[in-house]
Parts: sequence; C-alpha cells; structure tokens
Amino acid sequence: MSDVILVGGGVMGAATACFLARDHGARVTVVERDPSYAQASSSLSLSSIRQQFSQPVNIALSRWSLGFLRRAADELATADDRPALGLVEPGYLYLATAAGEATLRAVHAVQQAEGVDVALLSPPALAARFPWLAVGDLALGSLGLSGEGWFDGPALHRAFRRKAQACGAQFVAGEVVGFEGQGARLSAVRCADGRVLAAEAFGITAGAWSAPLGEALGFTLPVTARKRDVFVLETPAALPDCPLVIDPSGFWFRPEGGLILAGGPPRGDDPPGAPLHDIDHGLFEDLLWPVLAARVPALEALRVRSAWAGYYEMNEVDHNGLAGALPGYANAFTACGFSGHGMQQSPAVGWSLARLMAGQPAPLIEALSPQRLLDGRRLVEANVI
Repeated sequence: MSDVILVGGGVMGAATACFLARDHGARVTVVERDPSYAQASSSLSLSSIRQQFSQPVNIALSRWSLGFLRRAADELATADDRPALGLVEPGYLYLATAAGEATLRAVHAVQQAEGVDVALLSPPALAARFPWLAVGDLALGSLGLSGEGWFDGPALHRAFRRKAQACGAQFVAGEVVGFEGQGARLSAVRCADGRVLAAEAFGITAGAWSAPLGEALGFTLPVTARKRDVFVLETPAALPDCPLVIDPSGFWFRPEGGLILAGGPPRGDDPPGAPLHDIDHGLFEDLLWPVLAARVPALEALRVRSAWAGYYEMNEVDHNGLAGALPGYANAFTACGFSGHGMQQSPAVGWSLARLMAGQPAPLIEALSPQRLLDGRRLVEANVI
C-alpha cells in the first residue's frame, strides 16, 4: 500500500511525487497510462517562463518556480546526474496598439504592485532597443527586464522523475478508470487491466485528461485538451537581444539557437482533442507569416523547417489552474487545468500540493482551490498566450 497515488506522470505529477518523496518521506506511486509521454503536454511544451500575468497568484507561482529552476542542478541532483535545464532569461515583450494600451497599463499596475521587474516602453524606445521591430502601429510595449525566458521542459520533467525515483517513488504503467472508497474517503484506484492499487491519499495530475477522473468522483473538472501548433522557422535574419514577443494579433515568436519558434491562436474553433498530427499549415501561410513579415520585416525571408503540436490543458471556466483539495473528499487532491502555464509553474505547484497532501499549509495555491468552481468565484487570467 502506498501513502499516495498520483494519477498522471507528466511534469505536474512528477514534481508532486518528487516533493512528496524528497521532503515528506511519502511512499508514492505514480500511475501513467502512456509511459512514452508521446502526446504529453510535458513533452511538447514550449517551456517558457514569465511573470507578466494579470493575477498575483500566477506571478507568485512563476517567481517561486524561476528560483527553483535556477537551483535545479542542486535541487534535483541524484547520485549520477546533475540536470542541466538550459535556462535563459531574455524576457517577454508584450506589444499593444491603441486598442490594447489601457489593458496593458492596467496589467502593468498589477505587476508593479507584485514587484515584477517590468518596464513600459514607448514606440521610440522600442525602436531604439529592438531596431529590427516595426513599431508604426504600436502604442506601447511591456518588457520583462529579468526573470523571464525559456528552458528545457522535457529535461525538467526527466529530472523530477529521476529525483522522485531516487527518493523511493515508483512510476508504473496503467490507465486508472475509477476509484474505490467509502463516503468522503477514497481507498484505492481501479485500473483498466483489473488491478486495484490502494493508498491513503490520491492526486489527479493527468493534465488535459483529468476531467474523466474528476467525473468518476462526481466532480466536474472543466479541463479540455486544446491543440496549439508551433512552427520552427529558418531565416538568415539576425534579431539581436530578441525576447519572446507577443504581437497584438495574438501571434508570438522567439529565438531558439539559430532558428525562430512561432505560433498563435488556432484559426476558427479549437475543438477539444484535435489530433496532434494534424498541423494547420494554413495557419502559418494565411495568418502567421504575414504578421511576422509586417512586425519584423527581416523575417519576410524565411521557411518552415518543421512543426509540432501539443495540448493546452485548458480550464474553460477562467484559464487558471485548479490545485488543491477536491471538494467532497477528505483525501483527494488535484493539480490540472493550467491553460498553457503548467510547465513553468510545476515546481511551485508540485511543492505546494505535496505540502497540502502532507497536511501542511500551502498558501501559494490557496487561490487556485477547486472549491472556487462550486462557489462561482472565477479567477480570470487575462494574459494567456
């Protein structure tokens, strides 16, 4: 019998398992239906980290996680491995036309109140700092001066798994299809192959596939799998000091070595669970390329080298994570629905959820409690890319 069973072994489950085993001495079993992680958001994430959010809870989670990422080689070291995450911090740059200026200023005020190192730049200041950027239609830019960038997300996922295993956690293959228990207390999970695994506490950390597990407990987790396409571009253009740039259109781009990664909102409706192999190349040809060429004229000469797609685990209610105790149960918890910022916040959320499951305070995630769904308290995050 395990102290804790976590259903879902992506980065959120692996992080929670790591902290439970490392910090609290828990006997943890992580049940993962796809040990290859071929379609896991953890494997397909853009793996960026920022503090330019509209909700203080997200600022706090990403700030805590950034500190952890900077220390990860020590925090997640094992006897034979010191993980290298390739963290770089060139910043995020949000651009706004006159139509979006008021919103950008309002969000900036929230960020300043939370101590985020961010600056508002006028079009002349933007042009001076980034001479490759076309600013004629812009009213304002918001640039993260420190504490924002990107890293190797799959490496973080592997490091959490290895550290968890080194501390005694077990990762087993299996598809959980139900739970057993009496009243408000669960006692076991049931797997599709007939196995019944017992534990004292349970966590749903299955990302975009968390909703059926909540349904099995009679609780609606409004989380769906929403596909996002990422295009890998080759270009002879040099973009010195390029941050991750979010255009007013909603499209974004950032450097990756000598390449450019770019993407944006899907065209039209975004049906839940759209196949990941069905890359929307028309999105690039019809919409993204014209935006890139207009915003950065030097990018008019480029070509698509490759593309991939991954799922956002989208919380359809307010685009914010659901993390904490599952209402109606004494020993059931969840962390899901992070709507595109789960990878970057996984260290803070995993650490906090482990504390909560161990019976300790977890103030970092109090605002994300699933109870807010029952209370009708929406916590809307405006800065979802």
